[in-house]
Amino acid sequence: GDPVAEGKDAGPSSSRVRVLREPDRVALEKALREARDKYGVTSVAVALMHSYLFKDHELVVQSVAESLGFEHVSLSSNLTPMIKLVSRAFTACIDAYLTPILKSYLRSFQSGFAHSLASTPLYFMQSDGGLCSASHFTGYRAVLSGPAGGVIAYSRTTPAKSGVIGFDMGGTSTDVSRHAGGAAARLEHVFETEIAGTVIRAPQLEVMTVAADGGSRLAFRAGIFHVGPESVGAEPGPVCYDKGGEGLAVTDANVMLGRVVPALFPRIFGKKANGPLNEKATRAKFEEVTKEINGFMIENTPGHKAMSPEEVALGFIAVANETMSRPIRNLTQGKGFDVRGHVLACFGGAGGQHACDVARALGMKSVYVSQYSGILSAYGIGIADVVTEKQEPFGVVVSDASVLEAAESRLMELQNEAISDLLSQGVQKDNIASEWYLNMRYEGTDFGIMISRKKGDDTVSAFADEYLREHGFTIPGKDVIVDDVRVRALGVSEAAVQQKIEDAVKTKKAKVSLKLPKSAVNHKTYFAGQGWLDTSVFLLKDLSPGMTVKGPAILIDVLGGITTVVDPGSEATVVGNGDIKIDIADNKNAQSFDRNELTSPDPVRLSVFSHRFMSIAEQMGRTLQRTAISTNIKERLDFSCALFDAQGGLVANAPHVPVHLGSMQETVRYQIRKLGSSWKEGDVILTNHPAAGGSHLPDVTVISPVFTGGVATFYIASRGHQADIGGLTPGSMPPFSKSIADEGMAIESLKVVVNEVLQEDALVGILRAAGCRSLRDVVSDLKAQIAANFKGIRLMQNLIETESLELVCAYMKHIQTAAKLAVEDMLVEVSLSRGLAPVDTIEAEDYMDDGSVIKLALTIDREKKTADFNFEGTGPEVYGNTNTPFAVSTSAIIYSLRCLVNRPIPLNQGCLEPVSIHLPKGSLLYPSEEAAVVGGNVLTSQRLTDVILKAFGACAASQGCMNNFTFGNESLSYYETIAGGAGAGPGWSGTSGVQTHMTNTRITDPEVLELRYPVLLDEFSLRRGSGGRGKWTGGNGVCRAVRFRCPLTVSILSERRAIPPWGLAGGKDGKRGENLIQYKDGRIVNFGGKGTLKLNAGDRIVIRTPGGGGYGETPEFTCS
Repeated sequence: GDPVAEGKDAGPSSSRVRVLREPDRVALEKALREARDKYGVTSVAVALMHSYLFKDHELVVQSVAESLGFEHVSLSSNLTPMIKLVSRAFTACIDAYLTPILKSYLRSFQSGFAHSLASTPLYFMQSDGGLCSASHFTGYRAVLSGPAGGVIAYSRTTPAKSGVIGFDMGGTSTDVSRHAGGAAARLEHVFETEIAGTVIRAPQLEVMTVAADGGSRLAFRAGIFHVGPESVGAEPGPVCYDKGGEGLAVTDANVMLGRVVPALFPRIFGKKANGPLNEKATRAKFEEVTKEINGFMIENTPGHKAMSPEEVALGFIAVANETMSRPIRNLTQGKGFDVRGHVLACFGGAGGQHACDVARALGMKSVYVSQYSGILSAYGIGIADVVTEKQEPFGVVVSDASVLEAAESRLMELQNEAISDLLSQGVQKDNIASEWYLNMRYEGTDFGIMISRKKGDDTVSAFADEYLREHGFTIPGKDVIVDDVRVRALGVSEAAVQQKIEDAVKTKKAKVSLKLPKSAVNHKTYFAGQGWLDTSVFLLKDLSPGMTVKGPAILIDVLGGITTVVDPGSEATVVGNGDIKIDIADNKNAQSFDRNELTSPDPVRLSVFSHRFMSIAEQMGRTLQRTAISTNIKERLDFSCALFDAQGGLVANAPHVPVHLGSMQETVRYQIRKLGSSWKEGDVILTNHPAAGGSHLPDVTVISPVFTGGVATFYIASRGHQADIGGLTPGSMPPFSKSIADEGMAIESLKVVVNEVLQEDALVGILRAAGCRSLRDVVSDLKAQIAANFKGIRLMQNLIETESLELVCAYMKHIQTAAKLAVEDMLVEVSLSRGLAPVDTIEAEDYMDDGSVIKLALTIDREKKTADFNFEGTGPEVYGNTNTPFAVSTSAIIYSLRCLVNRPIPLNQGCLEPVSIHLPKGSLLYPSEEAAVVGGNVLTSQRLTDVILKAFGACAASQGCMNNFTFGNESLSYYETIAGGAGAGPGWSGTSGVQTHMTNTRITDPEVLELRYPVLLDEFSLRRGSGGRGKWTGGNGVCRAVRFRCPLTVSILSERRAIPPWGLAGGKDGKRGENLIQYKDGRIVNFGGKGTLKLNAGDRIVIRTPGGGGYGETPEFTCS
């Protein structure tokens, strides 16, 4: 509506806001009253657009809610006054849920003490590593408080100059984290974390949690060892608990190998909780599993050497260790740190049993085990500082020194508020210290960095240095913006600082005998390559500072419940304060291996290599996201990274965009065939042409070979959706393109880097000639892709150096074979479950909105374990852009097969080995080189996936579209894909408002969208009732309405506007999508599924996306 106020101050920020509509207190009161009376709601979360700048309207909601008697109101503007509505809203919801529960607990806790502890200071740990008083304790700051305590403890007690890795392994999860090392190093915070699918926006220590722990379930599937993420649970728990548990866990493997000593464990097991650990039951179960594994391996891998139960248990331990090592690599190598220079600070009940192995796998030289490792998180809470934080938006371009002086003025005011806050919590003024921070970013980017600020500092240079370290480059010529000012005030703990190891050992050596006591029990432990070895067992209470224990040995803290394994060759030293420092035996440069592994895989190494390859792709993705600057890559995550073998076959990928991953191998293979020996080391290829394995032109692929001994042995590739590469419309997604020439820059093969020199002038010339509207962003993002590839090359070279080229090549093939076996098993299961003949054909078809048919005849041969995908009868190439390149059609098949395999396997070329594909040339699914294809990648690929899943009877149709929406002019362009409804299946309803199948990109946050582009987001809501009915209901689509604030060219490229998403097995169809233009004068026009037009200020587009189809017949009800 019309503005009721032209401009209002946005609180402490320099920005001003236009208020389009004041809150309707009457309607608000009615809605809140209904929520209270009808649903029993007692706590309210409030998150309004741009409230980080202008909180007045949230205060109105708070006032109404409190007047109605709501117990708690969480305002997003109070909790986290930073841009991004979605994460701020999540945070407010979490706080509104948790804080009342915490307050209730606190009242109950305090009531158990005299005078309810009224005169006694009571502090609680927060996720940022600081304490706060009970009166200031809130739910959203408490989610990671336990792990944060561990970070505080090891950061203050572990001597290290170049970094410490926290390794907290318990019975339900493993938490890993990093500290820079040294007592003077500040804690490093992140400000947005995803936990269990929920985003929390608050200062918190970066802790990564992995589902590999003592309770993680062990499984063998399709030739691969798996550890977790499933858990055997606390009840009945692992087999060794003797409570009826049937699933082996990591704890069982440690018992099997003698890494725990049952004789020194408390007798708390069994049905009556008074017996010992049951070693016999564990061995019997491992013998059963070993028989199963050997049977599978002998049948499927000729020459396989039978494994013993001990080797199987050790294999599961190796996989668990690799699973836990992966996030450590992401915290270090993924951020530019060398993991080998770090100390592994081990704690938690199970950590000591794995610490030496994990350190060795990462190339680390030492492990540190605190005397308090069983309660280290609690110890950290005891020595933590009391902390309070104050933060406000600032929003000013750093044009001169006066801006930073103004920021300092605000920081001083916030510091005074923070100090007052600490004083009110009982902290003495002399113990208070403050830290100043500016949240800074380059204009036009979304990635901010918190930069420490001291009076008079050159903060801009500090920002540039930190940006260079994080991203690998800076952006000269771009303004630097201070988004927020932040003060962190600390009431410094008076806990004594522990002695250094060297000093502690030195002071104690002269005072005690360093002769080791006798082993507490006679014991044997099984070690890799050495078998069962006599192992000394020492109780920590019997060891004195300065004593050195050579492995193999086991150190046990009976009271703390901690068992630490010192493996052969390593050496443990007890330091002066009772901690243990373990020096890890040198790693061999290349591990020895049985040469039979070149043809017959070891199932343990198969799983370990699968993790290593995936970790490389993940770290490439992190590098690309960090170094890119466009919304498409940094915010929407529209990119993919993958590894390929010497022939260009896909080996491993990170979980990025599905439509990219299956098609990228065709791109790599094309370049190998085309370039041959002319592709030299140091050359990087850029390509996006569909005839060269591309998807659509905005998806630009950068490929780098990995040379070993002068031969290209592997390939690394990254693909990113560029903001604009020319063509008829801004965003390079023209709805009515008729040929590839209409869609922008088309490169079959370009050496963008020659002999390690970037050919930037040539690249810029090609982009300019194509009419690129976002030249700087595209060039920067392509540099980011090159940097990601370089990261992948280094990591692959490190892997080759560690494991040998022969072994790496062999396991690339073995991993593809494992995927092949899993798909073969799935095909047999489908054939049997559907009641098919040994060789039988299933047919499925669907229609595009223009009437083009996609036909599939799927023939499954149960004996040969193969499938033939025959698309004969599919409609011809169209005079439009919904033609689908061959590579994308292949990608839809590989994606569908991976979805149908109901177990964790890597998505790679092996999935296609049991499959033959017939795509008729000149058809919609295999068009000519001149055909327009921009819609085929984002529309037809979705419909093709629906047809494949329909043939398998897997689920009803999903929205069958990506709802591609673009707008722009000659100076800006914006592109997004919009979510819809997922199809239902046997046993589940479809999910509402999600990206489906061939895309999983994010949508731009509403506040970022309105800040960076001249638009208003009027509505973004679920489209109720759009999912098809059935026994299981299809997911709902969404409604997205965007109003324009200046003249812009607007385009929509969508499907399912004529043919609805079908239901399956008697389920009803989902609703079709709809695109409407609503002009400022009130006129409404149906825009159709595809179109481009110019809109003026005040006009808006309303996009209603399709729902998913229902599954199963709806039960009939009779009304009496």
